Amino acid sequence: MKVTDIRELKTDELHNELDRLRRHLFDLRSQRVTEKLEDPTQLAKTKKDIARLLTVLNERGEKDVEQKQMKLESTGGSRSAKATAKKA
Repeated sequence: MKVTDIRELKTDELHNELDRLRRHLFDLRSQRVTEKLEDPTQLAKTKKDIARLLTVLNERGEKDVEQKQMKLESTGGSRSAKATAKKA
């Protein structure tokens, strides 16, 4: 995805695209562990696309982009903390 295309998107669309790319990155990492990736360069490309989106959001003055994303993913984080506490 090019920066010019990213800059044309609305802020809500940027957040949705960021969420989609992070899920895609998670899937790619899972595939790397469980099976062979068809295109190993997809990992780096996806990371760079995420960085581009975050850059454009920061240019627009979006504050706490990472914290907003963490709130969306907060349900998964609390489970892993509980599982770690049980193991200890």
